[in-house]
This record gives sequence, C-alpha cells and structure tokens, in this order.
Amino acid sequence: MRFNPRWFYLVAPGLGALAGLLYGSIFAVGPLLGSAIRGAIIGTPILLYERRLLLPRMRLRVRQMATPLFLLATMALYIFMIVVGNAAASTVLNRLFHFMYSERNAMLMSQSGVLYALGISAFTVFVFRVRDLIGPGVFANLLIGRYHRPISEERIFLFLDVTGSTRFADRHGDRAAQAYLGQVFNALALPVSRSRGAIDDYIGDMALVTWTIERGIRDAACLRCVFDFAARLAEESEAWTQRFGQIPEFRAALHCGPVVTAEVGLERHKIAYFGDVVNTTARLESLSKSLGVHVLVSADLLDRIGPLPPDLVAEDLGAHALRGRDAPLAVAAIRKRLQRVVPDIGTGTTR
Repeated sequence: MRFNPRWFYLVAPGLGALAGLLYGSIFAVGPLLGSAIRGAIIGTPILLYERRLLLPRMRLRVRQMATPLFLLATMALYIFMIVVGNAAASTVLNRLFHFMYSERNAMLMSQSGVLYALGISAFTVFVFRVRDLIGPGVFANLLIGRYHRPISEERIFLFLDVTGSTRFADRHGDRAAQAYLGQVFNALALPVSRSRGAIDDYIGDMALVTWTIERGIRDAACLRCVFDFAARLAEESEAWTQRFGQIPEFRAALHCGPVVTAEVGLERHKIAYFGDVVNTTARLESLSKSLGVHVLVSADLLDRIGPLPPDLVAEDLGAHALRGRDAPLAVAAIRKRLQRVVPDIGTGTTR
C-alpha cells in the first residue's frame, strides 16, 4: 500500500493547533482560539517538512549531514519556519479576527513564545534524529514497549544484496566503497518507507528489510518496494555514473513465515527476530546468485500475496533444497511485465 499524503495535510494543522492550545493554556496569553490558529499556521510547515511533503530535497541533504551539522541546520530551518509562520499567523489574526490592535503588534513574539517554540523545535529535532538513527519502526515499537515481552507474529523479510561492491572496493578503495554503499542504502530508504516496511539492519553490502505480513502483502507492497528501488536507481542513472562511474545493481530475496519478535539488550536495546525465516531468506539470497535471478521470492510468500499487480509477473523455478531445511522450498523469479508495442495505424508510430 503506497503512502497517501493527503490525509496528513489535514492532520498537520490539527497537531499544530494542539501545540498552540497547550501554549495558550500554560502561559494564558489570550484567547485559546488565537493560540490554536497561531499553532496551526506555525506548526504545519514543520510537520509537512518532516513528512517529506515540503522541501523534500533539502530535507534529504540535511539528513545526510553529520549529527552536529544536522542539528544546527534543522534548528535554523525550524527557526526560519517559526518566524515566517508567526508573521503569517499574526496577519490572519489581526485582519480576520482583530485579536491585536495593530498588525505590527501582532507579529511580535513574546519571550515565552520564542522559548516555547525553540523548546518544542529542539525536542522535535532530537526525537527525529534518534528515530533516524535506530529506524522509525524500531523507535516507535521501543517507545510503546510493543515487544518488551516476546510476541509470535508473521513477518516478511527481504535480503537485498548490492552486487559488484567488492569489485568497486578493489578499484576505488574501501572509503569510496563505503560512500558508494551509503548512497545506495540512502536511496533504498524512501521505497521502504513508502511500502511501510522497516530497514532492520545493514550487513556489509546487504540490507535486511522487514514488514508485518499485513503491510507487506497489501498491494504486494514488499515487491513494489524492490521495483520502486530499481526504478529510482534507473531514474538517477546519470548522477550515479557521474559520481561513482557505475549504476548500482542488486539481488533481492523475499520470504515470509512465523517468528518470535522480542526486545533484547539492556544498555543497547534492539528488536530481534527468532525463527527459521530469516535464515531461509538468507539462503534464498545465495540461491538467487546461483540461479542468476535478480528478484527471487518463495512460493509461501507468493501464496500469501495472491494475484500479482498487472505490471509484475512470476516465473516458477521449481523447488530447491536449502541448507538447514528438511524439505525443498518452491521459488519463483519476479520480473516487470514487458509492455506490448502496438502500432498506431495511420501514423506509423507505436505505443
């Protein structure tokens, strides 16, 4: 299921209004309606920015900075949005609601207002940075304690291996290879987010992505993620070639099944998965290499997904023995369906 941003354009003003109401209630600065309107107008751009709905390219560049620079750049951007938002809110309050006796007076932020806005902004920056460092899904689940006690659930796992990274390192060195892999995994983040998955770990030149079974099979989201990633690499092929001299290629293997999910660790918390599914997915990734297949999926997962989207096609590759499994596992290769070229009679063109 692809992320539909339209609902957030309604949620963002509501969340901003709640922050404004909280400020108005604490500091008793005037009518609560005015505080709510000011909060909605100031908070909406910040929330849209964090959801990649405003200035997405700038946000991407800022997120790639080192943490100290990220904090400074984000705070500076937040302050700019607060100043501009306050001016817009003051104009609305003065001209439409006449809450202030002059527009200039309306645009002045009180000391408490400045401190409150900066405090909320600093807290928001810190929370989003921590979320980025450990992953949005992991952050939310740790916060609510979902896996504090082990839970049995069904999950989908994707092993995505960046091929040719060893040769790249041999030609350009380890530092260049690390920069290359870092950019590849950065490009993977958006397709994973759109498919409502979570990047669980990076292992050398491999990324481990996971979905709950409900999210992963809806509209074949787990498969969509892989092909959206491939499409993004193709769209940015010129930039990849100019910077690294090649376009990244990868192999992907997907499988699903029951696991026990639990929060482990004391000083460093992590959500871990216990079960044979992860090991089987890793074996499938090795099998994809020997079969020369770019996207390999178990029949178990295909059965759960059901009919594939019209633009995807599955090729049955039979059952294969995998190390650590008693019974062979049926697998299939997933490819994009080739579009038919239909002559446009009378013009000589094709479509």
